[in-house]
Amino acid sequence: FDAASSPRRTLAGRTVLVTAGPTQEPIDPVRYLGNRSSGKMGFALAAEAARRGARTLLVAGPVTLPTPAGVERQDVRTALEMEAAVHLHAPGADLIVMAAAVADFRPAAYADEKIKRHQGTPEIALIANPDILASLPQFAPRALRVGFAAESTLAATEAARKLAAKGAHLLVANDISRGDIGFGAEQNEVTIFSPTAPPETLSRRPKAAIASALFDRFEAALADFLVLRE
Repeated sequence: FDAASSPRRTLAGRTVLVTAGPTQEPIDPVRYLGNRSSGKMGFALAAEAARRGARTLLVAGPVTLPTPAGVERQDVRTALEMEAAVHLHAPGADLIVMAAAVADFRPAAYADEKIKRHQGTPEIALIANPDILASLPQFAPRALRVGFAAESTLAATEAARKLAAKGAHLLVANDISRGDIGFGAEQNEVTIFSPTAPPETLSRRPKAAIASALFDRFEAALADFLVLRE
């Protein structure tokens, strides 16, 4: 699949904000809470948005991926840093794609010095991180908002609940229980949930191809949304 072979400037004049990768929540100077997100899906989405002519803003957690051509990138580490960056850029976006795997919790306290093994097993209290997607109706009420969900199973009823609770227009779910897709894999398979249409599954294919197929759906939804917005 060579998405670059047929660029379509269908998003020229639009601004797309994408989040990608994990967050890391520091415990002490050498340890953190995190997850296995590689950022590959989010980066593929940002590349596709730029390829279609959008001004593309990418807020990336700690990954080693190169910045896609034409993409403006801001690197962050923690969920709070990602929240601040998203809130900064979201008001000017037409489409927001929240593909990052943001940690749900962070340590309540940070140890300034490395926790020593001989001191015994530490008790690490956790507190909830902000739900960035759920905050977007306040910060970006005029943007089409897309959430991503890393799930082992996601029934249509639960997806509908998440869409309503988070104020999202679309929810894209991928199955983290499979080793051939999702975290770290080169391919993905996703299901798109919408309040107004039956779930649609995009079968397993390279992440660049998934990104292209998703943006076909995002563009159609954005066109309808802009009519209502205006």
